[in-house]
Amino acid sequence: MATAVIRDVLHTYDWTGQQVSSSTEASKNSPTLVFIHGWLLSRSYWEPVIKQLSEFYPCLSYDLRGFGESAATCKEINRYPSQGFTLEDYAKDLQVLLAQLGITNAWLVGHSLGGSIAICGASNLAEVVQGVVCVNSGGGIYLKEDFEKFRSAGQKLIQNRFPWLMYVPFIELPFTRLMVQQPLSRRWGKQRLLDFFAADRKAALGALLETTTEKEVHQLPQLVAQLQQPVYFLAGSQDSVMELKYVYHLASFHHLFGLRGENVTEIQNCGHLAMVEHAEIVSQHLIDILSKNTCKKSL
Repeated sequence: MATAVIRDVLHTYDWTGQQVSSSTEASKNSPTLVFIHGWLLSRSYWEPVIKQLSEFYPCLSYDLRGFGESAATCKEINRYPSQGFTLEDYAKDLQVLLAQLGITNAWLVGHSLGGSIAICGASNLAEVVQGVVCVNSGGGIYLKEDFEKFRSAGQKLIQNRFPWLMYVPFIELPFTRLMVQQPLSRRWGKQRLLDFFAADRKAALGALLETTTEKEVHQLPQLVAQLQQPVYFLAGSQDSVMELKYVYHLASFHHLFGLRGENVTEIQNCGHLAMVEHAEIVSQHLIDILSKNTCKKSL
C-alpha cells in the first residue's frame, strides 16, 4: 500500500510494477493494468484478479477520491474545495496519478462507475491509454423516472448509514448476497460492509448525483464512438444492476462492436461483481484481450 496526494487529496493505491519479471523485452514493455472500482466499493475487489495477472503485467489499483482508504478524514464541511464528482473530475484524478507514477503505457479496467471513468480517462489520455475493458459497465440511455428512483434510493442509503449497524451480529451476511448471483464468502461481505461505511458522505452523494445526470449519461456513447483505442465489455449474464441490454447499447457505439457485439463477452451465472464472483474467468478474458492487442502470452 502506498499513498499519493492527487489534487490536494490523499489517495491510497497498490502498484505491483516492481514485481513483474524483467527477464524479457516483452516484460519490460508490458502495459500497466490500471484497475478502477465502482461506487461504494474500493480497490480491494480487484485483488483476486491482480493476484493472477501481476506476474505478467504491472498492476495498479487505487481508491477513488472519497472511497475506501482515500476517503477524507478531516471533519471540515468543505473537504473537497476544488474537486467535483463528475466522470471528468475522476478522470482528472486518474491522469494526475498516472503522471506521478510515470506510467505512459496503460490499459484501464473499470468496474461499473469505474468503467465510465475509464472511458473518460481514455478519451483524455489517448497517448497513454492503449485500451479499455469495462466490467459490469454500460449505459448511455437516460430514462428520467428510473434515474430519479435510483438517485432517491441511493441518497436514502447514504443518509441512513447508522454507525451502530457495524456491530450487529452477522450484519455482513446480507452484503454477501447483494447484487451477486451466488452468495460471496463472509470475507467479502465484511469488506463490502466496511467500504459502505467508509465512503465519505459528500463524495458518495456527489458521485451518485453528478455522474447520473442526463448530460453525463448521454455523453458516454459519444466518448465511446470517438475512441480509437480498443474497448471491450465483460458483462454478467444475471447482472440486475447493469443489465445486458445496457452493456450492448454502450458497446455498440464502438467500432469493434461489428454486427454481433464482438467486443462484448457475457459471463454466465454472474451478477454485478464479476471480478469477485468469477475472478479466474475475468482474468483469462483480460489475458485474451491483451494477447490480441499486445502480443502477450496466455496464462
